[in-house]
Amino acid sequence: MSTPRYAIYYAPPANSALWRFGCATLGYDAFTGDDVAFAVPAGADAESWPQLTAEPRRYGFHATLKAPFTLANGRSEGQLRAFTHQIAAGLARVPLAGLTVTALGSFVALVPAQPSPALQKFAFDMVQAFEPFRAPLSAADLERRLASPLTPAQRAYLEAFGYPYVGDDFRFHMTLTGSLPRDAVASLTAALADAHAAAVPAEPLAIDRLALFRQDDRDGRFRVIDSFPFGH
Repeated sequence: MSTPRYAIYYAPPANSALWRFGCATLGYDAFTGDDVAFAVPAGADAESWPQLTAEPRRYGFHATLKAPFTLANGRSEGQLRAFTHQIAAGLARVPLAGLTVTALGSFVALVPAQPSPALQKFAFDMVQAFEPFRAPLSAADLERRLASPLTPAQRAYLEAFGYPYVGDDFRFHMTLTGSLPRDAVASLTAALADAHAAAVPAEPLAIDRLALFRQDDRDGRFRVIDSFPFGH
């Protein structure tokens, strides 16, 4: 029997232009669990676009706050849902100047237009708050993580929180592609920036909700099982 995994993400409201843009780019709506028609950026090959977005499509459009985890012994989905609601009810919105499309190595993502110490603190607060719900990493997951080059600080974060890119190593991002051919990164970044500008109003953004995602098995996609606005 497969063990589900959960994640605490930021996902925009399902009726927002930002959500529609992200879902159309990835070809998947994690609120409904349905495939959606691809909005292939200008200059990209329509036949290869599904493959170029296959990896982020498994997770749905989001920004990671607490990376995927299995539940600790004695913890239930109901408890996690109730705790997420409780945490969100006590949070205040984290304002951002907006988002911009950029290349992060070989993949393209939306990142904050300006640095935000408040966002960095908020993200690490969430990592720590949900830690009691996380089961220790399996040997296979730990081996997979250690296969990537990690700094000493990242290894310490991995041991403490099951994920290396937290704290000072956290970078808020909403992934739009998987790993791209080196010669395509610049052109696709520019094309996605144009598509984002056309689809999403250029206005400030606030991180104003927590989304609880679930993956029923490792071969499946993550889906939103609840979304909790702050202060409610």
